[in-house]
Amino acid sequence: MAKKKVASRAAAQPAVKKKWSGHKTTAKSSARKTIKSKARGVAATKPKLAKKARPKQRIAISHHREEDFKADGLRTYAKYRDLGIADATHGLAQAHVIRLQGPCNPAEVSKLHYHDVEFQMVYVLKGWVKTYMEGQGETLMKEGSAWTQPPRIKHLIMDYSDDVELLEVILPAEFKTVELAS
Repeated sequence: MAKKKVASRAAAQPAVKKKWSGHKTTAKSSARKTIKSKARGVAATKPKLAKKARPKQRIAISHHREEDFKADGLRTYAKYRDLGIADATHGLAQAHVIRLQGPCNPAEVSKLHYHDVEFQMVYVLKGWVKTYMEGQGETLMKEGSAWTQPPRIKHLIMDYSDDVELLEVILPAEFKTVELAS
């Protein structure tokens, strides 16, 4: 004999006793709404700031080409391959592949600084890099390692392999770097 299918979820549930049954459910619901709207009435009189609409983002596609690595970035000892993210996001974010030029010269490289950013993430594609970050100390990052740098964290590069390549993602695309006295 086939089981009879229950018509609704409510019908399938066992009866539950309600603690309070002074009003019908609809009356109870509208009473709650009235109380909430009264509480919000004070805040509702404040003018709301209009959110600035961001321009629509577009697709960014970047294929590896050696000629795209340029010595036109933040560090004089590095070549950058822009991935087109800043243009596609209208400055919301930036992403590039960085090749640090070997051999490492600590006198040029190891300068304590910070970036005035909202987000920064680095991923080691190839080679290794030894970093120092305030509160973290020295860390050796190898191929496959990734890290984030909180906004305005003081840091520096201590050493790196001659073949190191890093993927860096930063928000926003335009930001200030502040070099600090050692």
